[in-house]
Amino acid sequence: MATTSTTGSTLLQPLSNAVQLPIDQVNFVVCQLFALLAAIWFRTYLHSSKTSSFIRHVVATLLGLYLALFCFGWYALHFLVQSGISYCIMIIIGVENMHNYCFVFALGYLTVCQVTRVYIFDYGQYSADFSGPMMIITQKITSLACEIHDGMFRKDEELTSSQRDLAVRRMPSLLEYLSYNCNFMGILAGPLCSYKDYITFIEGRSYHMTQSGENGKEETQYERTEPSPNTAVIQKLLICGLSLLFHLTICTTLPVEYNIDEHFQATASWPTKIIYLYISLLAARPKYYFAWTLADAINNAAGFGFRGYDKNGAARWDLISNLRIQQIEMSTSFKMFLDNWNIQTALWLKRVCYERTSFSPTIQTFILSAIWHGVYPGYYLTFLTGVLMTLAARAMRNNFRHYFIEPSQLKLFYDVITWIVTQVAISYTVVPFVLLSIKPSFMFYSSWYYCLHILGILVLLLLPVKKTQRRKNTYENIQLSQSKKFDEGENSLGQNSFSTTNNVCNQNQEIASRHSSLKQ
Repeated sequence: MATTSTTGSTLLQPLSNAVQLPIDQVNFVVCQLFALLAAIWFRTYLHSSKTSSFIRHVVATLLGLYLALFCFGWYALHFLVQSGISYCIMIIIGVENMHNYCFVFALGYLTVCQVTRVYIFDYGQYSADFSGPMMIITQKITSLACEIHDGMFRKDEELTSSQRDLAVRRMPSLLEYLSYNCNFMGILAGPLCSYKDYITFIEGRSYHMTQSGENGKEETQYERTEPSPNTAVIQKLLICGLSLLFHLTICTTLPVEYNIDEHFQATASWPTKIIYLYISLLAARPKYYFAWTLADAINNAAGFGFRGYDKNGAARWDLISNLRIQQIEMSTSFKMFLDNWNIQTALWLKRVCYERTSFSPTIQTFILSAIWHGVYPGYYLTFLTGVLMTLAARAMRNNFRHYFIEPSQLKLFYDVITWIVTQVAISYTVVPFVLLSIKPSFMFYSSWYYCLHILGILVLLLLPVKKTQRRKNTYENIQLSQSKKFDEGENSLGQNSFSTTNNVCNQNQEIASRHSSLKQ
């Protein structure tokens, strides 16, 4: 029988017993399905053309708080406490330093809650818990604080292209702030979105375009036909169904813990160990595919997430998508995997940490990522290993890739080899993330003789590392140049586009894709 332990409602306990799943997980899935239906209703009956922004904010916030209360009980008050105190900090401290104070408080409050949950209540439990939504709220609080600081304190010439587009030029009202943090579309599983994108959606300006006059100064605003999200939602729900089916039927038969089974380690050959490592970590991913894709579908069903049109004229509903499954599974580099996995978190790390620090930004970004994820030791092992793997992979790519561009057969060979190496390296790196504890994590690494750690260190010691420009003005010039090129290509399609940069560790690459005509 499924466990009856939960901090939320026990109304669905019979269903939990019937499907043999923890009630916290059942509550989460049912609430997300309810949110999906609510999103359809929200888009149909509370469309921006039919009601005021005030009503949309109020309804989105109240529904979100109800879902939080149903799933987590009175622990959901943490969401209001964290958001409320952070808002007070924004008002009291002022725009010059508010982003630093909000960052310290929000991350500190999250960490205290994670320590309490992990070491007092349910160490090692993967069921839904109140610190999960708090991770998303922490992202939103810190992102908004940085965006207000950029928009109300810093000069435009000091900002990068993406920072300028995301900058918030006025202090949000308390209702707008709570709606952004606690709306029903993203309260349980996110994903993170920028404050400007959310307000644009609530106010119904997602489909407004501006066209410059002949003199280049006069602008005419018009409203474009609103595309239907139904096709995108159905496609994403099909992915959710397949992911859930895969998770329930296959994942339980391929546990990651078997990698440290003593009999398996003693009897399995190295090819068998490598293959099982890859397959077991592959089988661990569908639960993330399910949760993130369902969250994306909920936002799309409400009309949020439209990013413009592709070159074929098809509507794109991936503005706040959190992953690209095909690119993840076919990744031929560590960077490519990171670019397409947990995209919105990667963007958050980039915007609040990587772009704003001048000393060892890669290392600081990985440390922040580990702290944000939680206090399990396995998280820190994974992200410290990730730093080494990222730097080593970058060195290998910079030193060897250009030798395998031509002919096509040679490039295909290179792609196959790098795919194998990348998938094994990713699996090797994230095992502690799944095992959580120190002892089993070191048991795994010692059974592999720390081979990839040693190989990564040798790569960094033996291969020349190309120096990268880290000066702010150089970075800004690159951003502006890319932004102009992108906008020139997209404007010919009449498309409204948004920023979707996904790389955390390479500050010289960003696809600036927020249309300049969309105004706060």
